[in-house]
Amino acid sequence: MFKGILINKDQQGYHTDLTDISNDTLPEGDVTVSVSYSSLNYKDALAITGKAPVVRVFPMIPGIDLVGTVTQSQSNTFAIGDTVLLNGFGIGEKHCGGLAQTAQLKSEWLIELPSGLSPRQAMIIGTAGYTAMLSVMALENNGVKPEHGEVIVTGANGGVGSFAIAILAQLGYTVIASTRRTDQSDYLKSLGAHDVIDSSSLSDAGRPMVKERWAGAIDSVGSHTLANICASMKYGGTVTACGLAQGMDFPASVAPFILRGITLVGIDSVMRPLNDRREAWQRLAALSDKSIFDKIASEIKLDQVITAAEQLLEGKIRGRVVVNVRD
Repeated sequence: MFKGILINKDQQGYHTDLTDISNDTLPEGDVTVSVSYSSLNYKDALAITGKAPVVRVFPMIPGIDLVGTVTQSQSNTFAIGDTVLLNGFGIGEKHCGGLAQTAQLKSEWLIELPSGLSPRQAMIIGTAGYTAMLSVMALENNGVKPEHGEVIVTGANGGVGSFAIAILAQLGYTVIASTRRTDQSDYLKSLGAHDVIDSSSLSDAGRPMVKERWAGAIDSVGSHTLANICASMKYGGTVTACGLAQGMDFPASVAPFILRGITLVGIDSVMRPLNDRREAWQRLAALSDKSIFDKIASEIKLDQVITAAEQLLEGKIRGRVVVNVRD
């Protein structure tokens, strides 16, 4: 038996509890991991509260991130004692995830914890920081350079936004943070934002094209916000889409794509190939200023997860939430 968050859907309805979980609950996998840290993401909060149909199989342990130590292995890749991490691949949705003290996983989903990162730091980064790095890599691959001009980051107070600002700033980009919580401007500027704008200026229906401003953009909001950003991109600019906090719709025009040659890049973090994962995590481990981790993160225990999930969906949590599953 081990402690964990367990979601069930039965005659009593949809319910989530912190409970003792039997090893028999775990699905098949060739590697067993003693989890040390997980994290609380937007998708986890949706799963825990049942406010979106994230969970596909019941009972389910949520948690799309985890880091821990291998305790059993039938894999030729990982040995007992190795420290491994995992983001995505359907854990917390179709396969029991990281918000518990034990996980049983497929070895092809795992990568070794990069040197230079502690387990706790890895989960401060988690899917949010990893997604932010994938977005930055996409901008770079499309030729967006610091000297080309401002890069806007939407949903700036969230985990993806916070890490995107910090990464871009360390790489020399001029970052403009967009947020509805402008009272957090000092926090965003401490991460490296050059300026902060109120997201309400982007969140309503806009014109197909407006004055060019952004050389690049990292958007975790979607809907009208994403459409308005596309409308104000510089010629040849690139936008990465990695979230849908405002909505799944994309009420945009083709005009900026065919008249300004902009590029919209979708960022999938769930099924990303291992080579991309390793590159992103190696670059995250190499960040020169790791003091940002403590600015971005708060730490909670398993018995605080369910309450924190509600707070996250209500927009009351800033940055990243790392979960110590052992204390």
